[in-house]
Amino acid sequence: MSTSIACIFYKNDKLFIAKRQNSGQMGGRWEFPGGKVEEGESFEQAIIREMHEEFNTEVTVIERIAQTEFMHNDKKCMLYAYAVAFEHDGMEIPFELTEHTEYKWVKPSEIKKLDFVDSDLKIYKPVVKYIKGLKKHEKN
Repeated sequence: MSTSIACIFYKNDKLFIAKRQNSGQMGGRWEFPGGKVEEGESFEQAIIREMHEEFNTEVTVIERIAQTEFMHNDKKCMLYAYAVAFEHDGMEIPFELTEHTEYKWVKPSEIKKLDFVDSDLKIYKPVVKYIKGLKKHEKN
């Protein structure tokens, strides 16, 4: 079974998403950035490696917020979503993209209107629930 991670970066009421390069089965679609966990690698190590490889940025792993199963090419896969914090938001200092053509910050409600990868849509509701919990905690 393949295991992947999705990085959820939430700031100023917006989520960070990235558009995959046009090649491959999910090419040209939006996603929460992340990737496969390599053999012998912890989730945290995979997150740090993937974000460095894909955006040339450092991240801090905060906590796991969701998980789901999905099928990819008739193979069962696991996806774990983690809240992360980037060293910066990629706006003043642009991220260096290697796996994506662009990135942006969107309100959670905008994700449903985009051509988003199916596996990440399976964690959408738990991500929104997590964000609502953060907002509720901020008000108290």
